[in-house]
Amino acid sequence: MNRPGRPTRLRRRQEYGLGLLGVVLAFGVCEIVGRAGLVRRSYLPPASEVLARAAELAGDRSFLDGVGATLWAWALGLGLAVVIAVPVGLLLGSLPVVDSAVRVIVEFLRPLPSVALIPLVSLLLGTGTETEVALITYASVWPVLFNTIYGLGETDPLAKDTLRAFGFGRPSVLLRVELPATAPFIAAGIRISAAIALILAVATELLSGFGEGLGIFMAQASLATDGTRDVLAGVVWAGALGLVINGVLVWCERRLFPWTPERRGSGA
Repeated sequence: MNRPGRPTRLRRRQEYGLGLLGVVLAFGVCEIVGRAGLVRRSYLPPASEVLARAAELAGDRSFLDGVGATLWAWALGLGLAVVIAVPVGLLLGSLPVVDSAVRVIVEFLRPLPSVALIPLVSLLLGTGTETEVALITYASVWPVLFNTIYGLGETDPLAKDTLRAFGFGRPSVLLRVELPATAPFIAAGIRISAAIALILAVATELLSGFGEGLGIFMAQASLATDGTRDVLAGVVWAGALGLVINGVLVWCERRLFPWTPERRGSGA
């Protein structure tokens, strides 16, 4: 029956409907402004032309290869960030002494914008995929790291004490209680980092001007005569990729962690 989940599903459909309405309204405004000549077409082409160009690019092999290169750098950087952040987060969350010892360093590094490190990383690693992946990894580490630490702090102390009372050691408590309880927080951190990683992948290509990818396509289009339509078509592709990635990760969270309160309430 899943009666408690019906209001949540209805609310979710309403949110999707409102989101679609917002997209349609934004499309209509851009189309009207472009067609009416309120803004020069070289600055803001009609939305229909931009979408048509974005659809046309789906048949361009070289463009798709560039998108594939961006997604490869995105996946590699995000994967490295998870591999680094989860163990470090478990260590810092489990050992307050270690957390206190490195807290100043972490708080110093976290606010540094990744794009500001492009010149330094380029000097160290050269102008290639390595630099892009390094910057993506650096920016993507923080949400996963802090979500892991926070998740450990939210673990039920009674469950941990119960296992200790039955003679289970620290590794067993970590694997049987803390890690399963922290997993939804880690997943949420990965979802946040996935968006950051995509932004960094495109931005690094745009600002550095090397390699291949979606950002390189947009950077080259911005230098061409009347290239605004291609730039905006690239923006459409970047936004669409972000939506698809976020949707897939949200779906995975709902399937992997049905025991969390919000999942039980939604009847997922």
